Amino acid sequence: MRGVPVVVYPPDESGGRRVRVDGEILGMAYSIRDVTEFLRRAGLDDITEDEVIGSGMIDWRGGGPETWRTP
Repeated sequence: MRGVPVVVYPPDESGGRRVRVDGEILGMAYSIRDVTEFLRRAGLDDITEDEVIGSGMIDWRGGGPETWRTP
């Protein structure tokens, strides 16, 4: 899993951000907690929310890990 491309897309009109790992959409995230859970399910069992926020492996599009919209 390390080194696999992770993309978090800009928030959509509902406030969610699509999360893609290695070309596969894993789901819609509404918080860092959601992104972390998707990455755990994708094989990064021990990743923490702090690691998601500071990770250089994530391509945050349309804003960084602090960018979330309230629907």
